[in-house]
Amino acid sequence: MLGFVRRAFGNRGEKAAAKFLKKAGMRILARQYETRWGEIDLICLDGDTIVFVEVKTGRAGTPGERVDAKKRRNLTQAALAWLKKNNLLEHRCRFDVVAVVWEDDSKVPVITHEPSAFEAVDFGMH
Repeated sequence: MLGFVRRAFGNRGEKAAAKFLKKAGMRILARQYETRWGEIDLICLDGDTIVFVEVKTGRAGTPGERVDAKKRRNLTQAALAWLKKNNLLEHRCRFDVVAVVWEDDSKVPVITHEPSAFEAVDFGMH
């Protein structure tokens, strides 16, 4: 049951993040894109840049803490798979983090957007 509640809360955060990014002028290309390396929460288009967005949702504090090394590796692999599938390997892209916090059960979350929050992980393929 706890997993269901956590997932529903995460979905609520992703919807709020998508609405926030749309208002900022981005176009949502995909939500909850599943790969063997995990899920990309949101894939957006910001001008001519493809943006892979990790959404962190919480009730207090700063859930937008830096994404750890394993998550960066997995997101890089998932993004690469999406770019390959859509024949967009040469396209400019970046990784953003959006933190969505509902403080004291507020109906309106505090949303923080960190563009270019981290770089794609280099797998040593030079």
